[in-house]
Amino acid sequence: MERRTFAFGALATLAIPGCSASKFKRYNGPEVTSIVVNKTAKRMFLLHNEDVLKAYDIYLGFAPAGPKQFEGDGKTPEGTYLIDRRNPNSSFHLSLGISYPNTQDIAFAESMGKRPGGNIFIHGQPNNDKKSGKKENWTAGCIAVRDKEIEEIYAMVRNGTLITIRA
Repeated sequence: MERRTFAFGALATLAIPGCSASKFKRYNGPEVTSIVVNKTAKRMFLLHNEDVLKAYDIYLGFAPAGPKQFEGDGKTPEGTYLIDRRNPNSSFHLSLGISYPNTQDIAFAESMGKRPGGNIFIHGQPNNDKKSGKKENWTAGCIAVRDKEIEEIYAMVRNGTLITIRA
């Protein structure tokens, strides 16, 4: 009887890691060749060439109309950028960096005597305040999705992927 109890206990111990949910998912489908964000429709599309692989509802900066021009304006950039970094320890579950500002963004802001801002990401909900992520257009200029969605996006999208953000 003791042997049987030990065997069941050992099996239960081995099963526990398999039950734990990880924010790091695997993806084995078609390559995401580009991302298109439509700010007006509040939708983001992951594409493989011309085919839409996934579509998501999104949250934007707290002042979403118009392109981001200056630090603190609450706007989400418009234009074509790259996914240029990944943050597995983000304050917003997971995040993918967008290469804003580019040289044109910097030159425009400087011509107006201001800074362009930066640290624009696609990210999940805030780790420390899940309620704030429920409001409409709550970010400082980023593109936010639900945590389960950023887990999927994080697995699917690679650094170097083109992202086009439209009005």
